[in-house]
Amino acid sequence: MKWKEQILNLRAYQPGKSIDEVKKQYQLDSIIKLASNENPYGHSPNVDHVLNEFDSSYMLYPDGNASSIREATALALDVDEKQLIFTNGTDELVQVISRAMLEQGKNTVMATPTFPQYKHAAIIEGAEVREVGLADGNHDLNKMLSEIDKDTAIVWVCSPNNPTGSYIPKDELIHFLERVPSDVLVVLDEAYFEYVTDPFDSLPLIEKFSNLVIMRTFSKIYGLASFRIGYGISTLKNIQALEPIRLPFNTNVLGQLAATAAISDQDFVNQCSKKNSDELEKYYSFCEENNLHYFPSEGNFILIDFQRDGDEVAEFLLSKGLIVRSGKSLGFPTSARITIGLEKQNEQVRSVLNEFILS
Repeated sequence: MKWKEQILNLRAYQPGKSIDEVKKQYQLDSIIKLASNENPYGHSPNVDHVLNEFDSSYMLYPDGNASSIREATALALDVDEKQLIFTNGTDELVQVISRAMLEQGKNTVMATPTFPQYKHAAIIEGAEVREVGLADGNHDLNKMLSEIDKDTAIVWVCSPNNPTGSYIPKDELIHFLERVPSDVLVVLDEAYFEYVTDPFDSLPLIEKFSNLVIMRTFSKIYGLASFRIGYGISTLKNIQALEPIRLPFNTNVLGQLAATAAISDQDFVNQCSKKNSDELEKYYSFCEENNLHYFPSEGNFILIDFQRDGDEVAEFLLSKGLIVRSGKSLGFPTSARITIGLEKQNEQVRSVLNEFILS
């Protein structure tokens, strides 16, 4: 078979164990999943209302233009509807952008560790991947600039960064964008934007920097991960270039309905963000009391260094019915990334972690 040579060593995405798998393996009745940065508070009640009212036929294709969510999102963000592209999660948007711009002879620049799909998509397209190590959990923007040359097509910037939760301040981001060549696309991944405690509005930057694409999602704070709705915001010209590459009917009818309802309820979003910040502070105190290094996070997760094998940490928690993410697969081999759950869930995690620290 004439497979692309560059895909032969790629591994498919490995999701963590499901709740049912863990229940069966450890013979547990109750499992708490805090591994994938899902919203523990669920979704807006508005979503249940529209889904319960849905009475159309499932035999029909969804609206290929995603008109309802397009209109609602444009209104919420105060942008032109044609400045938006909707995809099957931001994973698909990463694929669309990579397919549009990357090929053999081109390169792409990104931080490491960061969201792994940037690298994965680039390898599939045969492009060179240039990774720049984080500086104390933060993007080293100056070093990333130094990696850009005439063959660079895309620079990926994840803010807040996954898995460290670091957020790039406005002045630093603008200074970076001012120095990136205008023919190099900068993709600003803001999947966790709504969790940032003191955010700046990045959308006006699109007017100043025509080479900027901003990615956001309904999978995180909106609590709609199972519906797979992500989106990008950019100039009309950039969106027009990307639209032919996405698959037709790539967002499903129920996902469009759910996202349209969700974005109209910003009170729910604000409440979730506030609760998340309050619970993060408790983790900070726990880490400081136990002399554990952590990265202050602007997401709904925290990366904690236990100075022990990350798989060992995750396995100990798993045996107690708590699913978290080992830092080994995230580039932090002695750490674990823990999604911020409900108050009682977080208390349980910290209690089990105390057991682990003393073991």
